[in-house]
Amino acid sequence: MPEATIAEIGALAVLAVNGAAGAYAGLCWWLRTARAVWPLLRAGQVAAGVQALLAGVLFAAGFAPSDSLYWLYALLPVAIGFVAEQLRIVSAEQVLENRGLADAQAVGALPESEQRSVVLSVVRREIGVMALAALVVAFLALRAALIA
Repeated sequence: MPEATIAEIGALAVLAVNGAAGAYAGLCWWLRTARAVWPLLRAGQVAAGVQALLAGVLFAAGFAPSDSLYWLYALLPVAIGFVAEQLRIVSAEQVLENRGLADAQAVGALPESEQRSVVLSVVRREIGVMALAALVVAFLALRAALIA
């Protein structure tokens, strides 16, 4: 199988998984639910990591894509996943700060209905961040597939 076909199939797989994950996570964000969203988002991150490894193997094999931007499109999704995880942490801290809570232990001191409200706000923000990251990764995978 030609190297360009392998690169294209890898990018299309990342596009499919992250596109589905981003769309479903966006729907979960909109509906304020988190049903089975995290495994799909994690699968998207794994697919991006596998694509980066595949790109490394293709580079070592001497693959020369039609545009050298392929390498950026193939590797950047891993960095986006890392940044998204950092933003996820910051978003949780922001929810606590906006409500005047010092940390997670302070949430435990609230009445149960308020605890639930805080947790749902944190989860919704986290899902929003990860949905956007998955959609950006899907776009980059599309670009990688088009120029592989």
